[in-house]
Amino acid sequence: MEFLADKVLVILPWAQIILSIILGASILLQQTGAGVGGAFGGGDESIRYTRRGMEKGLFYLSIVIAILFALSAFILLIIR
Repeated sequence: MEFLADKVLVILPWAQIILSIILGASILLQQTGAGVGGAFGGGDESIRYTRRGMEKGLFYLSIVIAILFALSAFILLIIR
């Protein structure tokens, strides 16, 4: 059991780095506003809309990645 915990302690931080990069990219790709102002909260002309296509996929991907990131952080906290 200790061997498995040692392996997890080596792999989990790297997995968290990869998950955080993917999460950041998926969140940044969801921006609907045009230009730099959209990235910082400006340019929000449409208050209500429905996600379709790739935007919907990115939305669900970011939720799944965020859950995996939180679980990996929790597991790392328990193991240490």
